[in-house]
Amino acid sequence: MPEPAASGLTELKIPAQTEFIGLAKRVATSLGGLLGFSLDEIDELSIAVTQACGSLIEAADEAWGPGGTLRLTFTPTERGVLLDVDAIAPRAREELPAVRRPAHAAAHSAEQEMQRALVREMIRLLVDDFRHQVDTGRRQIRYRMVKYLVS
Repeated sequence: MPEPAASGLTELKIPAQTEFIGLAKRVATSLGGLLGFSLDEIDELSIAVTQACGSLIEAADEAWGPGGTLRLTFTPTERGVLLDVDAIAPRAREELPAVRRPAHAAAHSAEQEMQRALVREMIRLLVDDFRHQVDTGRRQIRYRMVKYLVS
């Protein structure tokens, strides 16, 4: 992964709700234009952000229930942009109550995880580097993406 530049960091925090994905997409599109990405690169970044947010919202709802937060951190690098999308549990510093799931939820959960894996593969096609991380201690799920400027 490239080293992030010290300046130019942009952070957006939104509720982990699908209604706010459009806002994250608009920020990604605007920053892509400011950084000099082509229209195709901006579209790829926008689609990757949309997919990442949707997937993380589903994963957060399944893991913690409603009330989570998405934090998007855009960091310009010498060759492009580093983007972290974090799903953060509600009341992340407090102990979370156990979420009760019906017995049939295990099969549904396996199907959802397969869909999220497919989304992660699609994101890999749209960006130049992609990593997925789950931090159970901090109750956080992270997608890290890098999109390079094509010279």
